[in-house]
Amino acid sequence: MGLLDRFRPAKIEAQAAPQLMTDSFGFYMPTVLTPVGRDEAVTVPAVARCRNLIACTIGGLPLHLYKKSTGEELGSPIWLDQPSAHQPRSVTIAWTVDSLLFYGVAYWRVTEVYFDDGRPARFEWIAPSRVTFTTQPNSNYIIEYMIDGERAPMSGLGSLITFQSQDDGVLQRGARVLRSAIDLEKAMRVATSTPMPSGVIKNTGADLPPAEVQGILAAWKSAREQRSTAYLTSTLDYQPTSFSPKDMMFVDAVQATCTQIARMMNVPAYYISADQNNSMTYSNVQDERKQFLALSLAPYINAIQDRLSMDDVTARGNIVKFDVDSAFLRVDPMERLNVIEKMLSLGLITIDQAMEMEDLTPNGNTDVTSVQ
Repeated sequence: MGLLDRFRPAKIEAQAAPQLMTDSFGFYMPTVLTPVGRDEAVTVPAVARCRNLIACTIGGLPLHLYKKSTGEELGSPIWLDQPSAHQPRSVTIAWTVDSLLFYGVAYWRVTEVYFDDGRPARFEWIAPSRVTFTTQPNSNYIIEYMIDGERAPMSGLGSLITFQSQDDGVLQRGARVLRSAIDLEKAMRVATSTPMPSGVIKNTGADLPPAEVQGILAAWKSAREQRSTAYLTSTLDYQPTSFSPKDMMFVDAVQATCTQIARMMNVPAYYISADQNNSMTYSNVQDERKQFLALSLAPYINAIQDRLSMDDVTARGNIVKFDVDSAFLRVDPMERLNVIEKMLSLGLITIDQAMEMEDLTPNGNTDVTSVQ
């Protein structure tokens, strides 16, 4: 059997939870509201900041395989270190969180499978905008997925692994806030880019036909864009009606919108400079990280590690977990050394394990078994 034969399509059990219900969970969305796409939403700086805080932070966390009954760390399969053959693990995880955050669902396509048990060996992240589906008649249960209009198998090579978030995603539940933020950005852009103040042209003479009025307005706008002065007849008078950015309360509106976006994306407002009354100190930064992890990151971390721990991906009895403690909640070096010294004195760990905890090379211990 050659190397390529190892990754030939193999029949495996149907995925435990590939289907989704297409209905939302009761969120009312008026039809008159213009939908907001992801690409448009991230043009708002506060949205981009919240997205990067959540997605990029989780993307940087390593994944490990553990024995569920004992908590023993096992050797990681290849796909756990690098799910996609074409991009680093951090990139794949970050865009998976991005999909969960904005759409409420994320997709991985199986690109390689193991010959012995048919479980996935490699994946690739698929943008939710590329995925459509077919539902059962008289129900909203998905029975078929299409990628770019082509049918995807429901199991095995080419099938989709679906990650399901715990809400509908901010593009749906936060459509009003996102639309308001985008409109505010547009209003600020118009106010800063318009070379002439807003106003009205008052006609003190005879009424003009609509066509001639439109012509005068177009000529006035063109003249003011090309030169600093313009000409009006004796019967026409220009009356500015513009307000200064302070009068229009742009600053207050931006601050209020940023606060709403932080609430919508479940990120502390001071993380995006939306709360001017909060002051961080070194003494409480660790507690703030714990709170950020528990309230903002945990829903997405759980969605990913729970899905990857299901039987169609990971062997029964094993679980996949993010290494949050060493990568995100790493404490002060002296505090870590005190804990390690105590564990050594109690015989809970060996010298090699202590060195590994500090990312030091164990003394000649190279017997590391990799799980296929």
